[in-house]
Amino acid sequence: MRTLGIDYGDSRVGIAITDALGITAQGLETIHHKGNDKIVLKRLEELTQTYEIDTFVIGLPYMLNGDSSQRVEVTKKFIQKLKCKFNKIKIEEIDERLTTVAAHKTMNELNINPKEKKNLVDTISAVYILEMYINKK
Repeated sequence: MRTLGIDYGDSRVGIAITDALGITAQGLETIHHKGNDKIVLKRLEELTQTYEIDTFVIGLPYMLNGDSSQRVEVTKKFIQKLKCKFNKIKIEEIDERLTTVAAHKTMNELNINPKEKKNLVDTISAVYILEMYINKK
């Protein structure tokens, strides 16, 4: 069984997945949905059928001081949709502060073409979210 990491955003959702042993995290893809959660849920359903997913780990973007933000509330609403659609899959929430900053730093260090960064940032953030979960376990 594998774990799927999710970096949920307004128009893009980064997806990462563990290896079969649950030891490492790899970026899988970015889902472009432009605010339509049905697109995200459909793609997640396809991924759960392709890979044996038993857990979703979704990042909650708290503010630096630990306070909740509007993004956290939007993400929690999406989590409710996940719970309704995937009632047999465990859903874990994780504090994802600064994962996007870390993703941009990684891309800069790797000299990623600026035009490609927009499509990669969410996937890399999802990898960091999943790595935090693996390390926490």
